[in-house]
Amino acid sequence: MNRKPISRRTMLKGLGTAAVGLPFLEEMLVSPATAAKDAEVPVRGFNVFFGLGIPAPLQTEGFGDVLEPLKPLGDKLLIMRNVDQVRCDESGINAHYDGASGAFTATPPNGEAKAGGGSIDQAIRQAHYPAGLPAGMVPTLIAGTFFRRSRIGRYVHSYNLDGTVAGTMQEKPRELFDRVFGTVALSGDDQDLRRERLKRSVLDSMVDQYKHFTGANSPLGASSKSRVKDHLDRIREYEQRAYGMKAKLEGAPELPPQSEIAHGGQADPGGEGIDMALDDLTSEWRLMADLYALAVQTDRVRFGSLTFLAAGERLRIKGDYFYNGKKHYFFDDAAQHNATGSNGCSHEWWHKFSENKTNTELRAHAHMKMREVAYFLHALNGPNAQEANGKSIMENSLITISTESGDGRHSDAKRELSGVFHAITGANGRFKTGQIMDVNAEGIDVYNTMLDAMGAKHRLGPGDREGRNIDGIRA
Repeated sequence: MNRKPISRRTMLKGLGTAAVGLPFLEEMLVSPATAAKDAEVPVRGFNVFFGLGIPAPLQTEGFGDVLEPLKPLGDKLLIMRNVDQVRCDESGINAHYDGASGAFTATPPNGEAKAGGGSIDQAIRQAHYPAGLPAGMVPTLIAGTFFRRSRIGRYVHSYNLDGTVAGTMQEKPRELFDRVFGTVALSGDDQDLRRERLKRSVLDSMVDQYKHFTGANSPLGASSKSRVKDHLDRIREYEQRAYGMKAKLEGAPELPPQSEIAHGGQADPGGEGIDMALDDLTSEWRLMADLYALAVQTDRVRFGSLTFLAAGERLRIKGDYFYNGKKHYFFDDAAQHNATGSNGCSHEWWHKFSENKTNTELRAHAHMKMREVAYFLHALNGPNAQEANGKSIMENSLITISTESGDGRHSDAKRELSGVFHAITGANGRFKTGQIMDVNAEGIDVYNTMLDAMGAKHRLGPGDREGRNIDGIRA
């Protein structure tokens, strides 16, 4: 039977719809015979940053050790080795600053609060949405779990084309929820959308629509009705997790409790680091990652960055680390360093890295970071992230994963900023996936090749620089 596909953005009408979005439904899919040709998916670009890096020699081991958590997603990733960011070096600084600023921009920093130019996501955004994104969307979403502060480039990784930050950093789960879902329109006048902070569940604004699309007169089939219900239940779950709500409340809930881990100046007291239980760290991060993924799944955001631990991160982590249900390691940085303050932080394992040592502690930390990056990627690749062309959001988007350093030893900037880990997703068939590739190229050329494949005319770096196309990464 032929039927006209239902538009995701027009299916539900009324207050709350723009805020909660919709999951993919069967009724949105064109016929299987024409799905690949006719189905349209949004252009999206996200930068995922993790602190301290993966030393280049460890990258040569493939999925054998520190990259193991990425293996289940390996067919949907292009992992690039030997990407050189040396041109981002600023004399007298180090990779914690210049390497972090160069991630996704391929340019050195411009002072303490600016990058040297725009980032990949914003160049694509300007190319595809020069007049702005559709109404109701967050223009750019920047979020993360991090503790080392000082320069903004340590933790912000989305920049306008002039090098200014592209949005306000959200570092607490409830602030992220508020940014994406926590306002409701009180007027239907598009010229005067009065807004208030969340005083009740965002779902309360769409009760009538919910009843219609899950009731007897719904245009949806049984499976889609179930998905709509499950989708709204997930929003309720994340809302409760972010706000500490025990159950749905009548009227306005109490002000949700603050995040229990340190933020702001308390997170970075004099640069000496803080003690952090592994479970506290990963619980906070995973809620942030879930909320960010939900924002993408509901088409509330198409561009931005997500940070798991800042450049030069200083934490004294402690706790059992499990992977695939088995104990993989026990973290106790301060005791293992036999030191206090900054000298007892995980940061020091990178400065102690040597190709002639086992680097057991560093390997465990890097493995844990890849586990948490993979957690976010899985959220964009699962059953709640399927799109009308039959692919997942992860497959359809350009997600660029990178870090600050290819080594960690400040004694040699060339060594420190060479071999910086990079991975990208396929961006709806634009890039090769399922490979670990030695690209042997400068980051600026890799990035500009990516922008060209994404249809962006803007080029990163100096306008008079003769570039090199890295065609080997293109599908």
